[in-house]
Amino acid sequence: MSNNAFQVEHRYLDLPDNFYSRVQPTPLTEPRVVCFNHKLATRLGFHVRNEQDWAGIGAGTELLEGMDPIAMKYTGHQFGVYNPELGDGRGLLLWETVAPDGTRWDWHLKGAGSTPYSRFGDGRAVLRSTIREYLCSEAMYGLGIPTTRALFMVSSKDPVRRESIESAATLMRVAKSHIRFGHFEFAAHHEGPEALKTLLEHVISLHFPHLINLPETQRHARWLEDVVERTARLIADWQAVGFCHGVMNSDNMSIIGDTFDYGPYAFLDDFDAGYICNHTDQSGRYAYNRQPQMGFTNCQYLASALLPIMEEDSIRQCLGRYESAYNERFRHNMCAKLGLEENDEGDLSLIMDTFSMLHEHKVDYTHFFRGISNLHKHGNTPVRDLFADRSVADEWLERYEARLQKETRAHDEREYAMRKANPKYILRNYLAQQVIVEAQNGNYDPMKELLNVLANPFDEQPDYQHYAALPPDWGKHLNISCSS
Repeated sequence: MSNNAFQVEHRYLDLPDNFYSRVQPTPLTEPRVVCFNHKLATRLGFHVRNEQDWAGIGAGTELLEGMDPIAMKYTGHQFGVYNPELGDGRGLLLWETVAPDGTRWDWHLKGAGSTPYSRFGDGRAVLRSTIREYLCSEAMYGLGIPTTRALFMVSSKDPVRRESIESAATLMRVAKSHIRFGHFEFAAHHEGPEALKTLLEHVISLHFPHLINLPETQRHARWLEDVVERTARLIADWQAVGFCHGVMNSDNMSIIGDTFDYGPYAFLDDFDAGYICNHTDQSGRYAYNRQPQMGFTNCQYLASALLPIMEEDSIRQCLGRYESAYNERFRHNMCAKLGLEENDEGDLSLIMDTFSMLHEHKVDYTHFFRGISNLHKHGNTPVRDLFADRSVADEWLERYEARLQKETRAHDEREYAMRKANPKYILRNYLAQQVIVEAQNGNYDPMKELLNVLANPFDEQPDYQHYAALPPDWGKHLNISCSS
């Protein structure tokens, strides 16, 4: 590491001792840095000449001065059931740094070995899941959706037993905060009102500084309102790009509204409103069309954790912000995708009818919206070809063209703006799978190429058209499990 321009802190250690355990990483053997995010490193305030200098830190064999590894304690609702046994079971918070622009970053090493919260697990991450998290966090960043980030990953030859024997890997995940809704549930249910208030003030001082000078009652209410709205807007952003998280447990919900913990996620191919991307989710609790409701349910879990220190009426008012924040953001996102700037009372029914049509006719979600972003450039054919029954497309296009008559922007200007809202490239599961197979054979070039494409998902990138192709039949509806 050279030219460090960041300062080192570890403010999580300001919290009471029960919020963490000090744990040393369990070393990996023969570690190798296989992917490094140089642009992100620059943003954090440092430059890397030799990526392999970071192998020891990723492998848990060395620490930089100031790193003090801890496993965080939290609890949470998993598939609707409260679980008091949760916490960082395979990840360690090493330190926090403050970048030259003043942004604060937690460095969290995932796959660092067992902790007091591992619940009989080995605390390891496998190469497959590490690559999936690296790819998706960077894909979401490229799409402009709040997310944790991937700084670098390390591979190793160490065997890890899952459904089969796989090889171990670690990911250095960075985020502006690793505090989850589940931290508040832990404080409320196990530590008492003082600890709960300490946690709340900690979060406000680090991540909501604009609220610090308000009187306490107002400060807490404004904070909860802000968290509820951020969560609602995040999920409206997921819905707009067809992203399914797969495990929206309250311990996977970030207190600052970032997308957090990438496990069995998926981006929709053929549109299916009830799509379930996690094969352990038998009841479809976290299906695509249930995500908005689940975001609200998680806000309710957070809200009930705050009852010991906030007035119930105030909490109810804050929760009331969820629906309006979600609806407003969802409508805004969908109007941007459809290129609608003028206000028209028929727009919401056009949006909902469009979803119904895509669902009924199993139309590729990303191709459809990208296609209508180029109607006046490439004509109707690319859109019509997505439908088995062309007459359904023709009927919709006629209705859409009639609605566009009410717009005042020139076609070119409108479609340019639409292409900024409708990505051409998304992280389809089959693309991730192809990269994983190559990486398991020691070749990381395809992963790096895919990352470059996903960094600019709205651009045409003519040399990389194949990444925007419809998935092959084997690549649709891949079953992804939680095991990692």
